[in-house]
Amino acid sequence: MPVTDLARPASPHPPPASAPPSLRRAAPALLGFAAVRALGLAVLAGWSAAAGSSAHTLLSARWDSLWYARVAGGGYGYEVALPNGDVHSNLAFFPLLPWLERAVSAVTGLSYGSAGLVVAWTASLAAAWGVFAVADLLWGRRAGVMAAVVWAALPVGIVQSMAYSESLFTALAAWSLYCALTGRWVAAGLLASAAGLTRPVGAAVVAAVWVAALLARRRGERSRRQFAGMLLAPLGAAGYVLWVGARTGDGVLGYLDVQAGWGNGFDGGWAFARFIGGKLASPAFAAGLGLIAGVLLVLWVYRLCLRQRQPAALLVYAGVVVALALCASGYFGSKPRLLLPAFPLVFPAAVALARWRTGRAAGVLAAVAAASAAYGAFWLNGSGPP
Repeated sequence: MPVTDLARPASPHPPPASAPPSLRRAAPALLGFAAVRALGLAVLAGWSAAAGSSAHTLLSARWDSLWYARVAGGGYGYEVALPNGDVHSNLAFFPLLPWLERAVSAVTGLSYGSAGLVVAWTASLAAAWGVFAVADLLWGRRAGVMAAVVWAALPVGIVQSMAYSESLFTALAAWSLYCALTGRWVAAGLLASAAGLTRPVGAAVVAAVWVAALLARRRGERSRRQFAGMLLAPLGAAGYVLWVGARTGDGVLGYLDVQAGWGNGFDGGWAFARFIGGKLASPAFAAGLGLIAGVLLVLWVYRLCLRQRQPAALLVYAGVVVALALCASGYFGSKPRLLLPAFPLVFPAAVALARWRTGRAAGVLAAVAAASAAYGAFWLNGSGPP
């Protein structure tokens, strides 16, 4: 299929919808999403049993999951000093997921890690619904179903089933963007604010809501609710960053100092480029080529989004997520996971699949889902996400 046939151009100004897509309308998307994620969990369980590990531990009590659980159980203030002098502080982790873990644990009696799985699995369904809603609004129901399933079957899709914040963030981002596209400005602002309490990349949602609102005002669509949505959008992220600054005594730069302790920062991609260069100059030459191919693939897909004429809010959101992921200076192995919330990137493939016969599309998606499930099980039982 030629690249030019990947997508029918979307209207840059989608008409307001009378209501979000009903559960009945979204049901095929949610069932497809759940089937892909169930396959991933089943393969992980079998692989982990064969490897002598625990799938539950890998999903809820390793890597960042432990840090979120510590925040839920003991609040902020925990840190680890490394031999090189770096300090890993739990202030790096935004508070919405730990708050929800604490609430679920209080109601159910589950451990904080298990409560995190409840939150993540529920949020992943909400995210799939939101991805469906945006694609359904722009290209129709069939494209929406394909979008939700493609998002579930991404190579690092297993993260959607972990006690991590990616699913929660994507749910808030997708519904905030849907509300912005349909003129629900206060809801868009509140959801953007909640996204800003979930991950640092919440700035991408704020930027998208502002762009959508400013373009609407330029078209003569002005209202107090629109202005209110713009004011609400940054409050979550700004509030947490300012609170961290006050707690550390470093003012507005406090959160950046916390991230620097983890080796994180934004250098325009220079550190990542040097990392790839090191791979190319070592016996891991093939890995370096793979990283270059991966970056080029992401940029090519974003170009397809531009050619698809996605609304500016989606392009801004995806662009900021991609830029922050690729241009961060640390944790290079995390970059595929950091790209997971950039759901508009799946829309070109989703719209193309929607044009195929059902059997052909289902066969391709089944193969991709199986590969994703195998990779997820291999990954978590190996290096896993840092």
